[in-house]
Amino acid sequence: GSRRSYHLHDWIVARWLERHAGSIDLVHAWPLGALETIRVAKKHGIPVVLERPNTHTEFAYQAVEDECRRSGLELPEGFEHKFDAKVLEHELKEYEEADYLLCPSPFVERTFLERGTSRDRILRHRYGYDGSKVRSGDQHGADDGRGLVMVYAGLCTPRKGLHHALDAWLKSSASETGRFWICGGFVPGYRELLGEKLEHPSVEVLGHRNDLPELMRKADLFVLSTVEEGSALVTYEARGSGCVLLVSTASGAVCEHMVDGLEHEIRDVDTLASQISLLDEDRDLLGALRSRSLEGASELSWEAAGRRLLEVYEQAIVANKSD
Repeated sequence: GSRRSYHLHDWIVARWLERHAGSIDLVHAWPLGALETIRVAKKHGIPVVLERPNTHTEFAYQAVEDECRRSGLELPEGFEHKFDAKVLEHELKEYEEADYLLCPSPFVERTFLERGTSRDRILRHRYGYDGSKVRSGDQHGADDGRGLVMVYAGLCTPRKGLHHALDAWLKSSASETGRFWICGGFVPGYRELLGEKLEHPSVEVLGHRNDLPELMRKADLFVLSTVEEGSALVTYEARGSGCVLLVSTASGAVCEHMVDGLEHEIRDVDTLASQISLLDEDRDLLGALRSRSLEGASELSWEAAGRRLLEVYEQAIVANKSD
C-alpha cells in the first residue's frame, strides 16, 4: 500500500543522503515519508523543512470527524482524514524532529501554534497555478441579464463543506436564475445524504472533469466552504480563471475580504447565502472584485511561489549556520 511505499522511499532517500551529506545544503521533506531522512539530515547538521500541505493532522482528524457527525455520514475505513492512530503517531514525530514546518496559510499555522509549536519553527510559503493552462475569460461580471454561475471543484465530501455551499446557494436569489456546477466525485454515501437538493433545477452535478480551466472561465464565482484545508490549489486556479472567490476562513485561499474575494466563517451558511445574493444583485461589485482579483493573480503563479520558496530555503540555511 501507499504507506509502505512512503516508508521505502524514506529509507532509500535516507541512505542516499548518508552518502551525499557533504554536498547538501537543505532537505525539503514531505509528510509520512520523512522520519529517517530527517534523522540522517540532523546527524550531519543539515536543516530540514517539513512540508505541511494540510493542517496539523490531529486538528484535521477532529475537524473531519466533527463535520461527518454533524452531517450524519460515516467515512469508510482507510479514507483520507479518517482517524488513524499510527499515522498520527508517525506525523507527530516528524513535526517534533524537523527543524521547520513549512505552512502555506495562516490557518495551517494557527493549528500548529495552538498545539504548542513555537512560532520560530514555522516558515510561510505559498502555492500557485500554471498560467499556461489557466487564463481568464471575458464574460464575468457583465450585467447582461444572465444568471450567475457558481462552481465547486474537488472531492465531494463533508470536509470540503459542499453541503454548506449547496444550502447557501439554494437560499440565495442566484438559485432562481443561475446555475451551480458541482465538479468532482462523491465519497460513498454523501450524494445520497444531499438527496433532493442536488435535483434542484439550478444545480448541475458534472462529475469528474478534465476541462476545469475552461469551465471556470465560464463561471462567475468559485465556492469552497471547507472546514479544514491547507491552501487549496483550485482556489489559485479559480482566481487565475477570473472567478471571484467565496471561501471559508479555513480554505487557506489567498484573498482579502471585500477587496478581491469574500470570506465567511466555517459553517456560516446564512452569511454565504447573503454573499451570493449580494453578487447576484450587484454586478458592479462583482466586476470590481473580479478586476482586483485578476490584478493580483500574477503573484499567485508557480514562478512567484518558487521565488518565495527560495527565500524560505535561504532563511532556514542562514538560521542553521548561525546556530
